[in-house]
Amino acid sequence: MDTTNNLEVVHDVFPYLKVYKNGTIKRLVGTEFAPATYDTQTGVTSKDVLLNPKTGLSARIYLPNSTTKSKKLPLVVYFHGGAFCISSVGDPKYHDSLNVFVSTANVVLVSVDYRLAPEHPLPTAYDDSWYVLKWVAAHNFKQGTDVWLQEFVDFDSVFLAGDSAGANISHFMAIRAGKSDEDIGIKISGMLMINPYFWGEEPIGIEIKDPVRKSMVDNWWEFVCPSNKGNNDPLINPFVDEAPSLEELACDRVLVCVAELDILRERGILYYEYLVESRWKGKVEMIETKGEDHVFHIFNPKSEKALDLVKCWADFINGK
Repeated sequence: MDTTNNLEVVHDVFPYLKVYKNGTIKRLVGTEFAPATYDTQTGVTSKDVLLNPKTGLSARIYLPNSTTKSKKLPLVVYFHGGAFCISSVGDPKYHDSLNVFVSTANVVLVSVDYRLAPEHPLPTAYDDSWYVLKWVAAHNFKQGTDVWLQEFVDFDSVFLAGDSAGANISHFMAIRAGKSDEDIGIKISGMLMINPYFWGEEPIGIEIKDPVRKSMVDNWWEFVCPSNKGNNDPLINPFVDEAPSLEELACDRVLVCVAELDILRERGILYYEYLVESRWKGKVEMIETKGEDHVFHIFNPKSEKALDLVKCWADFINGK
């Protein structure tokens, strides 16, 4: 049998994956898996929890070694990056970096293992993330089943956080939580936006001088969310007229983190500027890491600049 046509690549989503004519999807990165366990270097313990047996939706929960029932800790609900099409809560890079985050900030953290495109097209990732957020919130009313969340979490101090596509998800979770008909029963204290994945059809800033990377990022969104709106879809461009108003964000504080060499840098700065100029009544801050590229802290979580960045997150969460 001639299989030549089956080996033809019909989608090359560089540098993440390839889709072949026979439907095979080959992910090139983000496929490694580290089990939940006790981390000897940070003292953080993690476990995986199946939340929806029908869909397979799960989360990984992290607990620092300083927990006591007498002192409740802030909770971070974290959404990993990967352009909506790669990685997982078990990705060793994320697992290692979140161990450092949890230990430094002294927080309980729920990392959401949302389903990926193209097998599960958008808005699946958003729906899965909302499901997990509601599952977490149920513990505030003693309706949840996870002992760690019941015993160690201060539900008056809940934060959303994410990097890249995960920051995009954080934004839309905060928007959805801000709608009057979507009350989940917990207040979101703040949001941590790390190298957020927002985009647009027209290039701005450094994108104008870098058409190769602009084209690469264009291709990502067109693959995970094909529509006639392209990269001006409100889900990837929160600055278009039809996007939800930023004043609907259901939190009082936002920290935007950008990296100097990141092709997504301009969009993160624009997000910060839009928040400053909007009628949203919260406080937004922005920090920029010089000389680094997109999600550098994931690739080298124990570098000096990565540890400095994590310290900023910890200070933000703990109100310092």
